[in-house]
Amino acid sequence: MENVGKQRGFPTGDLARVAVFAALIAVLGLPGSLNVFGNLVPITLQTLGVMLAGAILGTWRAALAVAVLLVLVAAGLPLLAGGRGGLGVFTGPSAGFLIGWLPGAAVTGWLVERAGRDPGIVRLIVACLAGGVVVVYLFGIPVQALVTGAPIGATALLAAAFLPGDLIKAVLASIVARGTQRAYPDAVPTVHQERLRTGGGR
Repeated sequence: MENVGKQRGFPTGDLARVAVFAALIAVLGLPGSLNVFGNLVPITLQTLGVMLAGAILGTWRAALAVAVLLVLVAAGLPLLAGGRGGLGVFTGPSAGFLIGWLPGAAVTGWLVERAGRDPGIVRLIVACLAGGVVVVYLFGIPVQALVTGAPIGATALLAAAFLPGDLIKAVLASIVARGTQRAYPDAVPTVHQERLRTGGGR
């Protein structure tokens, strides 16, 4: 069975990493959420976990970690900030942002993979901003406008309230990821992939 897992490029050890990051994103929802300026979409710490997943897991594992979390949420587990869960969250104003976590984590991971074996802090920040902010907003803002019936320009203006916090989260995620990668080189997606190709993964 282990050989089959290696041939498919998804060792059993990666399942544990995916589960850990799905749990991390859920745990970051425990402090709760905050609605500002009348925005129906809350500010949470969970996008920090999405950025970290991308920066450390890489494209596919990060996307899978987010997918696992979203499936559990859809099944009714209250894993989103504020104890939210169930299919209803995917029809509300924040639905696009939640869906955007998946491609956001994947894009973050893809950009970090392009940075090679030793991604610098600047590249990590750029990756977190591109995936965890730009991509998530590209999904979130149009869906919020559609659900609420508000003009997309006004919705984008409301979303601008998220930017200062998201910038801080991108920097923080990059610092944590860089520190983790220095202490544990296998946390660099490219290094991990190379190790798997040479048969060193489990």
